[in-house]
Amino acid sequence: MEEVARALAASKSAVAFTGAGVSAESGVPTFRGAGGLWERYRPEELATPEAFERDPDLVWRWYKWRQELIYAADPNPAHLALAELERLGVLKAVITQNVDGLHRKAGSRRVVELHGNIWRVRCTSCGREFPVEKPVGEIPPRCPICGGLLRPAVVWFGEPLPRGAWEEALSLASSADFMLVVGTSGAVYPAAHIPRIAKRNGAVIAVVDPGETALDDIADFKIRGKAAEILPRLVAEVRRCLT
Repeated sequence: MEEVARALAASKSAVAFTGAGVSAESGVPTFRGAGGLWERYRPEELATPEAFERDPDLVWRWYKWRQELIYAADPNPAHLALAELERLGVLKAVITQNVDGLHRKAGSRRVVELHGNIWRVRCTSCGREFPVEKPVGEIPPRCPICGGLLRPAVVWFGEPLPRGAWEEALSLASSADFMLVVGTSGAVYPAAHIPRIAKRNGAVIAVVDPGETALDDIADFKIRGKAAEILPRLVAEVRRCLT
């Protein structure tokens, strides 16, 4: 922990890369592993354009359930620790695979959302996007402009990542000298390329996760434990290094 904190405190362009494990302690289910959402639902039934075209009611019932869980959730100590590292000037950005918006709610300012955000919807007819502040009421919701069917503004299986977010993530990864990889299996591509790009460009990689990940092979440091327990301790060590 002390060695990681020293390297992080000495960095000039540190970036965090986060996955579902960061939000697990907030009560947001992960997609893989014990208790993961995919244990109960098959992704091809719920998170593809084809599924939405086939049964938008079913897809929206699932997403409304997810919105309700997230709406009741608060950022946990892991989210708050990352926001504090940014406030200290150590962390330059958070690149996340999560769609729950909890990083911003915790106070992180520069957040790159590779997979979209569950609190935005997009019209399948006119293409307009709208923010939503609470779980949707009508199922399926309709566009207030043209009456078209709204869908969650998230990336579904088989869809490309948002171009702007992907390009920003590539730029951050290419220039990073330290990447803190937290709570991700490292198995979802193309997002999982980001830490590997950072490594190829000379970044120090620190992986924080309770178990083994697909990114362990590039890790300079591996800290085993829950993000909500490890990251506050890391912040405390970084503070000591900065004083």
